Amino acid sequence: MKGPSVLIVDDEEGIRHGLENLFRREGFRVHSAADFESSIAQAAAVPLDVAIVDLRLRTGRSGLELLAELKRLEPDLIVIVITGYGSIDTAVSSLKGGAADYLLKPIDNDRLLAAVQRHLELRSLKTENCLLRDELTRRFLPHRFITGSPAMLELLRKADKVKDNPVTVLITGESGTGKEVLARYIHYTGQRRERSFVGINCAALSESLLLSELFGHERGAFTGAVERKRGKFELADGGTLFLDEIGDMSLEVQAKLLRVIEESSFQRLGGVKTITVDVRLIAATNRDLGELIRRGAFREDLYYRINVVSLNLAPLRERREDVPLLVEHFLEKYAERYGRERPGLGAETMAALHAYNWPGNVRELENVVNQLVLLGENALRTWIGLRGRPASGRTAEGIGAVAPAVPGPGGVAPLQGEPAATPGGAAEPARVSSLKQALRGVVERHERQIVLDCLERNQGNKSRTARELEITRRTLARKIAKYEL
Repeated sequence: MKGPSVLIVDDEEGIRHGLENLFRREGFRVHSAADFESSIAQAAAVPLDVAIVDLRLRTGRSGLELLAELKRLEPDLIVIVITGYGSIDTAVSSLKGGAADYLLKPIDNDRLLAAVQRHLELRSLKTENCLLRDELTRRFLPHRFITGSPAMLELLRKADKVKDNPVTVLITGESGTGKEVLARYIHYTGQRRERSFVGINCAALSESLLLSELFGHERGAFTGAVERKRGKFELADGGTLFLDEIGDMSLEVQAKLLRVIEESSFQRLGGVKTITVDVRLIAATNRDLGELIRRGAFREDLYYRINVVSLNLAPLRERREDVPLLVEHFLEKYAERYGRERPGLGAETMAALHAYNWPGNVRELENVVNQLVLLGENALRTWIGLRGRPASGRTAEGIGAVAPAVPGPGGVAPLQGEPAATPGGAAEPARVSSLKQALRGVVERHERQIVLDCLERNQGNKSRTARELEITRRTLARKIAKYEL
């Protein structure tokens, strides 16, 4: 990624050239000017991070006037005023006008560089704080992909091959299969993990709002735009931008998105300045983009741009071996969140969860386990009407099916749908004791491997391992002792 850009404004050629060389050695992109007019022309033509402005310009308008105009053009610009004629009045006027710092000539290079770096770091923190609440929420969302399915493990291996490359990835699959979790896995286990992961749901916003959210806008760009706003592309610079439900994006937004992908640059709504970004793009959809292309609702050229690498997530009903792993994961997660003991599950309940078809996929399973932790297994068993129902319709012992149920207390909807059936169409009764033992073995075998892999990845560091697994150090210690790791 390119370094920050700096504009040096001083009418003394020797000072100007000296500062140019200083900042170039530090990796900055350097621009310079000797007067008001050429400074404004530079500021309008290129994105700037920092401006070093001499307070007394002998030609044209003053440094204070230049400060005001630069801040009007770019409110986030860091302006450091330098002068050989310091006074309390000019210092106060400069700081009131928006200057970040005020330094006297002759310039101490180390002090100037330290001031610039300090203010760049402060601005970076300010930018992150603009989305602090959203980022905190997102960072607590899962980015570990829980699976024991051979097909899904192969999918993760494919994701591992591309996660450190800036190629665009398209994730497809039914709603609730974990498309955003996979996108976060790619980001947080790849080289961009220290930068922002920024997500947006393209189906949740109108066309005009989506354009503003993606590209940002200038003050006065439209009615209600009372101040400049940075878009998702700018916020994701150096990191990852996740476009969820891209199949619901309008053709106009698709055209603008295609241009950004091709050029890695864009302009804010109502703006004229070209902004260059380094963004890794991950798109997701539960729609058939091929069919949308045939109907003229999705651009074919955009499809080929976003579909450099394709990852398709199978529905949960096609990877039932993941059900016990996910149940264990969500039990641990919500027990810790609510400060409760992790509840145990009876064999009948686990058998019903394993047999259910999960039309809402992993999202539905998580919701059910959340309810179970809050309300207990008995309440859940009552809601789903847990009882045997062989193919003949006679009531029998054991778990044959999940019967229809009425809504539970608080209006929480119970499980709905049909269990897995045998090839002949009848639901096969479960042998409770052997099923309970088998499920426990599957869960423990995969849990042991997940903990072991995470410990190895973190070189035995228990704090980092616990954070990655989203469990406490005490819980991790119990599992290490249990599995003799």
